[in-house]
Amino acid sequence: DSEVTVAGVGANPTRTGLIDALEGMGAAITRSAVEEVYEPVASYTARSSSLHGLSIGGNLIPRLIDEIPILVVAAVLADGVTEVAGAQELRVKESDRIQALAAELGKLGAQIEQRSDGLRIRGRATLRGTTVHSWGDHRMAMALVVAGLVSTGKTVVEDADCIATSYPGFLAALQELAGEDSVHVEP
Repeated sequence: DSEVTVAGVGANPTRTGLIDALEGMGAAITRSAVEEVYEPVASYTARSSSLHGLSIGGNLIPRLIDEIPILVVAAVLADGVTEVAGAQELRVKESDRIQALAAELGKLGAQIEQRSDGLRIRGRATLRGTTVHSWGDHRMAMALVVAGLVSTGKTVVEDADCIATSYPGFLAALQELAGEDSVHVEP
C-alpha cells in the first residue's frame, strides 16, 4: 500500500521504455501532463502492485537498454517468467550486464538463465542477503542495492562507489524512501 511520486522525470518517448515495460508487467503508474522544459518532463506516480512476467524485445530494447538491470530486479519478484531478447548490447556496457546480472542476482537466490542476447528470469524468487559485486558498473550497483532492500538478511554491495558516475544522490534518495535503517553502505 505504498506510493511514490517522482517529479521532473524525462518523458521523451525514446527514453520511457522502462515505464512501458513495467506497465506491461502490471505496474500501476500514472503520469502528469507533460511539460516542455528543454525536453519533455512529467511527474510519475507508482503504486504498489503485483507484477507478472513479460516478453521484452524488439523496438522496446533501445528505449530501456540502460534500465534493464533494475527491470530484471522487478522481474525476479514478479509472477511467472520474463524474457529479455535482442539486448546483446548489454554484453558491452560498463560490464557484461547479462553475465553480471545472472551471477550477482543468482547469489541472492534469483533464477536467471543467460542467453547470448538476453536473459530468462523465473519470478517469485525469495532473495537472501549476501555479498554481491557491482563489477564497477553504476547501473549494476544501483540494481543490487534495490535487490538488497527486498532480500532477507544483510546484503553488501561491493564497489558501490561507482554509483556516483550517474546518480551521486542515489543512496540518500533511496534512504529517504526506504527509511533510515534500511540502506547501509560500508566504506
